[in-house]
Amino acid sequence: MSQDPAVVPARSRSARRYVRDVESASGREGRKDNGMSETLTVGVLGTGIMGAAMARNLIKAGHTVRVWNRSPGKAEPLAGDGAVVAPTPAEAVRDADVVITMLYDGDAVRDVMRDAFPAARNGAIWVQSTTVSLEDVDRLAADAADHGFAFFDTPVLGTRQPAEAGQLTVLAAGPAERRDEVTPIFDAVGARTVWLDQPGAATRLKLVANSWVLALTHAGAETLSLAEALGVDPDKFLQVIEGGPLDNAYLRTKVGLVRGDKLSPAAFAVTTAEKDARLIAEAGRQHGVRLDLAEAGAERFRRAAEQGHGDKDMAASYYASFEKDEGTAAQTR
Repeated sequence: MSQDPAVVPARSRSARRYVRDVESASGREGRKDNGMSETLTVGVLGTGIMGAAMARNLIKAGHTVRVWNRSPGKAEPLAGDGAVVAPTPAEAVRDADVVITMLYDGDAVRDVMRDAFPAARNGAIWVQSTTVSLEDVDRLAADAADHGFAFFDTPVLGTRQPAEAGQLTVLAAGPAERRDEVTPIFDAVGARTVWLDQPGAATRLKLVANSWVLALTHAGAETLSLAEALGVDPDKFLQVIEGGPLDNAYLRTKVGLVRGDKLSPAAFAVTTAEKDARLIAEAGRQHGVRLDLAEAGAERFRRAAEQGHGDKDMAASYYASFEKDEGTAAQTR
């Protein structure tokens, strides 16, 4: 990887603002020594629900943070928190100690990192937190090795609220000799870190955990839609299970979002949940396991998105129980 120190030429207003922001951050970056320290320079690629929250918590922890997002409007608000908003992935990762990718899928990660690799510092740590397929993990780890990165397979468990509170569960697998260097990053964004043996293991655990979460989401959605269709007061159902082994705080939260018409902003969007459901189903097929719930769940998310609920919380799976017109009527009940 090259270490071209030049910042992006000030050809545009955004580029000029980037140069000024880099200069203002230079004091913070100057606190590093020649090795890694607890105060790190971090490039965050992808500032959606999760990436933006992680970036803010890294700033709060005292790290120098540069951010980039394909849609600049999602990155620009982070400037008010102290981040440097970079115009390209390359500028976001230039001379960074740690690069974090929190993007949509494996294809997006590969596309963005093609731009970032030439500018990154040799020996930098890559924290890959996008939920991707098992094949993607292997390919990304190989790309990291080819470009001199220390690769950490690092998906996280949690949605908007725990991300904003720095209470994520970090699933991490990477070189044991570099763990101490990346621990300050995980401590800033998460409440605990679960270490696994090697890249791929963390993504496997994430897919297993997500299969449970998505199944619970659909179960709550279908139970609510059935209760309403049969004329059963949903509160009566919740009273019946209250305090027993079938009671579930997650169920109550998701059902409450639907009933209170509070599906926006999403904690975890329908479109992203569909993508994850298909990754889970594919992983099962590859290993000889038929995952009927995951397959059906992906289809429910697809229908909900088709009805116009793609950007809403995944509890909007509820609307997939109805024809489009009926679902719209239910939303305004």
